[in-house]
Amino acid sequence: MTRRSRTPASPLPQRDGIDPARVRLPVDADGAWGTVREYLVERFGGAIGAGRVEAMVRGGRFVTVDGPVDDALAYRPGMYVWFHRDFAPEVPVPFGIGIVHRDERIVIADKPHFLATTPRGRHITETAVARLRRDLALPGLQPAHRLDRLTAGLALFVVRPQDRGAYQGLFAERRVRKEYEAVAPYDAGVALPVTVRSRIVKERGVIAAREEAGEPNAESRIELVEHRGALGRYRLLPATGRTHQLRVHMNGLGLPILGDPVYPVVTEEPAPDDFSHPLQLLAKVLEFTDPVDGRERRFESGLRLAAWPRAEAEREREGDSSDQ
Repeated sequence: MTRRSRTPASPLPQRDGIDPARVRLPVDADGAWGTVREYLVERFGGAIGAGRVEAMVRGGRFVTVDGPVDDALAYRPGMYVWFHRDFAPEVPVPFGIGIVHRDERIVIADKPHFLATTPRGRHITETAVARLRRDLALPGLQPAHRLDRLTAGLALFVVRPQDRGAYQGLFAERRVRKEYEAVAPYDAGVALPVTVRSRIVKERGVIAAREEAGEPNAESRIELVEHRGALGRYRLLPATGRTHQLRVHMNGLGLPILGDPVYPVVTEEPAPDDFSHPLQLLAKVLEFTDPVDGRERRFESGLRLAAWPRAEAEREREGDSSDQ
């Protein structure tokens, strides 16, 4: 059995914390492409226009390990080509990323609301991993797991490639204790604490996940920490990690998390520069046994959910009014 050769390192550095795209030239049994330029025009011309691809070639934007691709570079199957994509301008998320812990192996970041963890869709350069690579000068930084864009709180990033599998395995094998905090309506008729088990299905291209009959694949423990008037502060302990799991389970109890634009009803997406209604969900605690040195690790977010202090202030104002 022939072993596939190792992928060479990119000759292009990151740009804005984003790795260059990589293309491996496929087998050309019919001899359709005499040059690399011809292949690139056919591969990408439909998406960005043949003229744009030609201009990128002339500008030296496509690069092999031996240097820029030119008009005459012969096509060779298996060759690697790198280039930087042009991304649409993004509205900056106007909140910083806190660093809870940093050592030679991991970074524990306090991600703000509205900032995606990794590049996806229209969020590319305005993501936690891109920002941290730039700000900390750690181009090899990678997330060990993903925290939803609308959720704030703790996210673990791995500094060295050789450690990535060990830390990603913690999350894949559910060996991390995760504790979340949420602000949602208070209902004395909902008996808490409760462990919710259900089957959650999330279809590609559909915004909202749904619960359906069948073998449970999601489990969350829901606890009421305290309540003030119509609002409650909840501790959420997920045993699994389905997409939108905590939001779905809270909504299923009739306690939709404040600021949720999907549950119970999908609302119109706000303008890209509207950061006024954050989802009141916070990844508050991460606990695990370090897979490299065996140490017990516990990290806690320094962020707080904005809706809860407001509720306290309103209560104080009501008390002041009643004294008059």
